[in-house]
Amino acid sequence: MPEDDIVRTALREQWHLAPSEITELPRAVMSRGWEVTAGPDRYVARLAETAARLPVEAGLAAAVHLRGVRIEAGEPVRTLSGALTVETPHGALAVLRRVPGRHLDGADPVDQQWWGERLGAVHRALEGFRHPGLKPWQPLDPEAAHLDAEPWLRGAVAAAVTAATRLTVTDRLTYGVLHGDPAPEAFVLDASTGRSGLLHCGACGTGPLVYDVAAAVIYAGGPERAAELLDGYRAAGPVAADELEVALPVLLRLRWAVLAERSARRPCPTGLAAAREALESMPG
Repeated sequence: MPEDDIVRTALREQWHLAPSEITELPRAVMSRGWEVTAGPDRYVARLAETAARLPVEAGLAAAVHLRGVRIEAGEPVRTLSGALTVETPHGALAVLRRVPGRHLDGADPVDQQWWGERLGAVHRALEGFRHPGLKPWQPLDPEAAHLDAEPWLRGAVAAAVTAATRLTVTDRLTYGVLHGDPAPEAFVLDASTGRSGLLHCGACGTGPLVYDVAAAVIYAGGPERAAELLDGYRAAGPVAADELEVALPVLLRLRWAVLAERSARRPCPTGLAAAREALESMPG
């Protein structure tokens, strides 16, 4: 059964929602998403790997926390049985009420400012947030069997992990709650009110906040195309400019290594090729 049909069936059986329209969102790294219209209401359905179910539920709780401090975020919708997520043949499914507004365009300089500012504001607002589903940040395992997929892969992952570990040992980094997958499509701007918000909080974990910034920079097309995003983040986020400058190159490499590892595990030859090109073009 196609994933769209599985989502439609789960919405009907678990949430008692009968979608009149369901549209897939641009594919993110850590999950898939759909915008859903059911009656007069709009929702976002998110499908993540089964192993990420608890972090996804932590992200749903983080969204509730953000709403409590007046940051626009999707409101989780519980199933008929009261659960936050349900298991499907393709992973864990969650549903949130859609925040009003249009998706941000990661290539637009003005939207990048909104994007960076909201990510920074979310990082600040989640200081002190706790949830049992929050997993601590862990570098990849360079010994994983699937890293034999291509001759270059294991060495590239090991080098990225070594550099990130050295950074965390030798530099004092700002840790906090990570969004995990801050793609521009996860953020919205309501032109009628001028307010920006986010659709969801990803599969939340804890770690160096610059790792989230690195993920956003990759979505923006790389550091040379992310100047406004970084300006927006520096204005609102809790990470100092000197820390951002030192940590960003290292955590960009790690994020690309994560993308390479996931592409090898799926497998996804296109993603693996893109990660290889990025990793081989980086200095050091």
